[in-house]
Amino acid sequence: MSRIEKVLFTGKTHTAATPRDAASRSAHGRLDIKTSASGSGTSQEQVFAAALAHPTAEQLFAGAWSACYISAIGVAAQQKKIELPPDLAVDLEIDLGQTGSAYFIEARFNVIVPGMDRAVAEGLVHEAHEICPYSKAIKGNIDVGVNVTV
Repeated sequence: MSRIEKVLFTGKTHTAATPRDAASRSAHGRLDIKTSASGSGTSQEQVFAAALAHPTAEQLFAGAWSACYISAIGVAAQQKKIELPPDLAVDLEIDLGQTGSAYFIEARFNVIVPGMDRAVAEGLVHEAHEICPYSKAIKGNIDVGVNVTV
């Protein structure tokens, strides 16, 4: 297992999940959001209503992972001296699902790289997964689909 030699940043949060105060707050005060637990209701309707009210863990994970991943695409492009289009975008969907009584997540990336050669774009997208710490953390643990749109 690889060890960190130099810590660049540490994000600290406190998350409470009580009926009155489900929230995540960061130590520096820049993050202070109400949250919803994906499986907090007893019915599909209650789960859906909770997810509409506040961000879920899946949405927060998608936001954090996609932000890291789009930066990794930038790093990969910079290493290869490739200019990225200004409208580069990453859409990421995180599904929470169940098989029997076990819960799982899976991810679907849609990477939009307008005007770029498909082979070059796909190469950068693949390399970004080798760079991004989130991608490395989940490698082999969850199903990840990737679609590249040029």
